[in-house]
Amino acid sequence: MVLNTCLFCRIASGDVPATVVYENEFTLTFLDHRPLFPGHCLIVPKEHYETLADLPKSLVGPVFETVQLLSRAVESALAAEGSFVAMNNRVSQSVPHLHVHVVPRKKKDGLKGFFWPRTKYANEESMVEIKQRIISAITKLQQ
Repeated sequence: MVLNTCLFCRIASGDVPATVVYENEFTLTFLDHRPLFPGHCLIVPKEHYETLADLPKSLVGPVFETVQLLSRAVESALAAEGSFVAMNNRVSQSVPHLHVHVVPRKKKDGLKGFFWPRTKYANEESMVEIKQRIISAITKLQQ
């Protein structure tokens, strides 16, 4: 079900553009437009579920298989030493649609605790370059 008022439903339906890096039957992954670091991705179920508790058991596996794939791909694509994987349920959930953040991390990258200093991509070209690097890493991981 697509909710006309939900930004992520509108992105999943193609009504609102996003920089998509991965899509399958159940999920859509796109670059966060205000990333913590370049390569910060959001994974959303294509159907509208507000929180993890709302997600049907049958989709828990497919959604988190995508999260696992993207955490590996983001680390590989951006030569990250690790990743930060997070989800909010209602509190601090900027869009009330279940979404998982996958953020590339490096030691001493300045991210501390839950202080999330948002940035922007320098330009459209840098965003597209990051997208292509992640897509390439996903392709390699799926071979």
